[in-house]
Amino acid sequence: MGKVPKKRSIADKVRKAKTSTEIKNNPFEVKINRKKFDILGRKSKHDVGLPGVSRSKAINKRKETLLKEYKQKNKSNKLIDRRIGEYDAKMAPEDKILQRYAMERQRVHDKKDLYNLNEDEELTHYGQSLAEMEKFNDLMNSDDESEEKGLLSAELTASHFGGGGGLLKKKTASGDQQEEEGGHRAKSRQELIEELIQKSKQEKRERQVQKEEAQELTEQLDKEWKSIQALMVKKTPKAASDDKPEEKPKLEEYDMMVRELGFEMKAQPSEKMKTPEELARELKEKLQKLEADRLRRMMGDEVGDSTLSQVHMSADDLNDGFILDKEDKKTLSYQDGKWNIGEASDEDEGEDEEEGESGEEEESEAEDGDEEEEEEAGEDEEEEEEEEEEDGHSDLESEQESEDEENKREDEAASAKLTKTLSIEELKAQQEAAKAELPYTFAAPESYGDLKDLLHGHTPDNQRLIVTRTQKCNHPSLAAGNKLKLQKMFGFLLEYIGEVATRSPPELATIDKLIPEVYTMCQMFPEAGCKALQSILGDAGHSMEEVLEVKGHVAFPSLDMLIYLKVTALLFPTSDFRHPVTTPALLYISQALTKCPVRSLQDVTSGLVLCCLAVEYVSFSKRFLPELVNFLAGTLHLAVQDKTSLDYTPVPPFRPSGKCCDLLVLSNSESCKNWSKKSLPLSSTQHLDLENDLDRDHHRLSCLSTCLDLVNRCCALYKDLVSFACIFQPIRTLLSKHLPAQTLPEPLQELHGEILEAVSSAPVAHSRLVLDKKKPIPLKLLTPKIVEVLDYGKKRGSTREEREKERLQHKYKKEFKGALREIRKDSRFLAREKLNEVMNRDAERKRKVRELFGSLATQEGEWKALKKRKRK
Repeated sequence: MGKVPKKRSIADKVRKAKTSTEIKNNPFEVKINRKKFDILGRKSKHDVGLPGVSRSKAINKRKETLLKEYKQKNKSNKLIDRRIGEYDAKMAPEDKILQRYAMERQRVHDKKDLYNLNEDEELTHYGQSLAEMEKFNDLMNSDDESEEKGLLSAELTASHFGGGGGLLKKKTASGDQQEEEGGHRAKSRQELIEELIQKSKQEKRERQVQKEEAQELTEQLDKEWKSIQALMVKKTPKAASDDKPEEKPKLEEYDMMVRELGFEMKAQPSEKMKTPEELARELKEKLQKLEADRLRRMMGDEVGDSTLSQVHMSADDLNDGFILDKEDKKTLSYQDGKWNIGEASDEDEGEDEEEGESGEEEESEAEDGDEEEEEEAGEDEEEEEEEEEEDGHSDLESEQESEDEENKREDEAASAKLTKTLSIEELKAQQEAAKAELPYTFAAPESYGDLKDLLHGHTPDNQRLIVTRTQKCNHPSLAAGNKLKLQKMFGFLLEYIGEVATRSPPELATIDKLIPEVYTMCQMFPEAGCKALQSILGDAGHSMEEVLEVKGHVAFPSLDMLIYLKVTALLFPTSDFRHPVTTPALLYISQALTKCPVRSLQDVTSGLVLCCLAVEYVSFSKRFLPELVNFLAGTLHLAVQDKTSLDYTPVPPFRPSGKCCDLLVLSNSESCKNWSKKSLPLSSTQHLDLENDLDRDHHRLSCLSTCLDLVNRCCALYKDLVSFACIFQPIRTLLSKHLPAQTLPEPLQELHGEILEAVSSAPVAHSRLVLDKKKPIPLKLLTPKIVEVLDYGKKRGSTREEREKERLQHKYKKEFKGALREIRKDSRFLAREKLNEVMNRDAERKRKVRELFGSLATQEGEWKALKKRKRK
């Protein structure tokens, strides 16, 4: 029988198993790429894939690169070794040293040996040349002993290498001494240094002696030159010099121009331009000063002349507060060939004589001083110093005299001031004048009642002056709250203007004076002015709409609203296409011209005023306003007598016939002869007093004149429109057929003819409306592109460049997708790392919190145990 095989246990299997470090792949991580079919001659590269292994490799690579960059982000304490070959593991240490030495030599050669033609290298030690370095035992040579430069080195050579028996020779200053070889010992370094110092001192002493000798010789030569200088100069006699005038050399053109430039006026600095804040501050201070003077005059106190007239200050004024009570000026006049001087007191005459004498003395002193200056110009410096001392003593004397004169004048001024008083009547008159005078400073009104009380009882000029002074005293640059006060005052002023306009009779002169101040304040605060007028126009429009809804008709705007519309045109631009103030105002005018019926001559006047405002609004922009033309045509219709057969149709609010259709028809044709052209007063829109038929006819003719004038202005505005002839066709028919010129006065006949001529001369070029003739656009006929396909899946027939382009495009797409995939993987890797950091920080914090809680619980338990023990 054969031998029975021995069974192996599990321990034997483990013991005999291979202990290799190779890790077998997980079969679940192996991905097999199966093919649909095999192709002969094609090698498969990726039959089996290992996504787990590639993933781990990618993670390890990112840990080595991307993770390190992330951890070193925003850190500036990194040390980088930039030595050659430091990070190159393949390079040997000897190669590193050789390359570094070669780089160092190249750097030195580039800097120091740029122009050195010698190829010998120069050895250095700590940046110094070894050939130029001096040793401690080297002999020092003097700079002055250039001839003995090589001798010391020869002696050293003989002493060091001659064996001690050679002959040493040394040259001295005399050059005659010689020493025997070996007879004396060599000098030490200390002895040589002492000898060198001694020689340098001796040479310095010799140079000083030579310098002193040269200076003495120079002085002696100068003295001898002065003695012979008189012999060399040839003086001409004075008479000969007087007979022969000196011929001055003529100046060149350049020199003349230079001298002329010296005499030209130089530019002087002007005063600094003041800011609006500084100007406002100065105005306020001036008004406060004037108000203080007025109050003093009203209380009977005397006011100094300094506030009334500016006294001239001399350049010699000491500015010590000394003021004369009266000016000693005399008026001069010429009469009968002589000067007529006013009479004066004896004291004044005495003072004048003293002043005249002092003036003559000053003039004589000035003349003497001029003569002395001319004499001093030709004298020596010593004489000038003596004269300066004498002048100083004379100045002291003149100062003493001036002090005496000033003391006398002060005594006289004090005595004159005591005698100067005003009578009681003059004081009363001054007080009354001060009371009647307007104050110079005003506080800003806090309400409309305050403004009304402030302006009540004053003339229009004074009211404007009050508003001006209030505005200057409360300028926005003077205090923080002045801006708000003036903005409120602007609204109060508009309200006051409206109230003044509604009075009977209206105070139009006051409005005319206040409008410039309103304009000034609106320029200062445009936003506040815009809001104030917007609120006024908005309230007026809403009230008109409410009345129209209730009654169906509304009256024409009152005079205050007409003035507000006029103020709007003055304060804001009317030519803008869309404006927050003027556009609502123009719409309000159009609505009033359309919705307000004409029932009286007063309504006609109000409508014509609205038309004037409308023309003013559109004068710059030339915007077409149909309500304006319709109202003017309706106004002319009111002057037509026969309304039975009309070739035109009146537009509302006018009617073809009815009760109020003959408002402008004259009651008597003879009234045209006595009528004179004049403008319509604004007060007629509020109240119209017509006593008889003649006055009514004259007012009708004035309205008709204003209407024709407005029509003429509209023709001039709209003459460039294409539809000009059609727009003014009803007015042309009305004037030519129903309102002939023979029935009108001569001034209106001229306007009548101008309007007809302007309308009839307009070119009429109308064409029928026809659709544009366009050639029909045919449909696009595209020829199909036929590509021959020989092999399915591949295109044939393309050129080589096209195939290369397709290949590069395909490669670009592939690389682009791969880059995007890698970027996504990098971002996911960084997100995981950040999340791990956060979780680690949280775990560490929780661990520390648990430790703290545990320690606190232990302490609390110990404390409770200790407390129980104490209780027991």
